[in-house]
Amino acid sequence: MARPPGISSSTAGGISIHVFDVASGIAAAGLRVELRGPDGKLLASGAIDASGVLDHPVMRGEGLAATGVYEAVFHIGDWYRAQGVAVPSPAFLEAVPYRFGVADLAQHYHLPLKMTPWGFSLFRGGA
Repeated sequence: MARPPGISSSTAGGISIHVFDVASGIAAAGLRVELRGPDGKLLASGAIDASGVLDHPVMRGEGLAATGVYEAVFHIGDWYRAQGVAVPSPAFLEAVPYRFGVADLAQHYHLPLKMTPWGFSLFRGGA
């Protein structure tokens, strides 16, 4: 997977998040995401933009001070309801947490999420 906008091959560090609804073939613009560090502190919170990216300083490595287990939470159910998709309440995928390890702060960790109302794929992408 290609780097998200704003991340060059010379950029070190950071955690980028890229989200697409593969059922509709669109970026999940407006989907709310939260990122917490190993200490549980909220590092980033915001909405995915029109290109499918969470535009936040964490993408450039700002605010990342420790190795350990991080957690991103994707508010998928709310997003599908806002799109007018007929999902139950609670949705099959409501708020999806993803815990991942950051062992080297000099590396860039890219998290591409591909989703539908009934499933998702989330992995460490090319960084």
